[in-house]
Amino acid sequence: MQPVECATCGNQVLCEKFSRAHTSVQWTAEAAVVCTEFRAQVTAGATSARIRTCRALRRSIDDAVENGTLEITDV
Repeated sequence: MQPVECATCGNQVLCEKFSRAHTSVQWTAEAAVVCTEFRAQVTAGATSARIRTCRALRRSIDDAVENGTLEITDV
């Protein structure tokens, strides 16, 4: 897994890409505090473990794939 930092909030997660469609993300405990999208959902009553992703982080992961800092691994 490789670290990827969100360009919006600076939250860092660990990612692995197995294909263009499949991304594995390991969130840190700070995600519900640092990420504004997570924080908003948790404040609204969501459980942080059930939040799949945030749009800003998804864009940052896609950008990391495009610029080659996150590689797609063949399984």
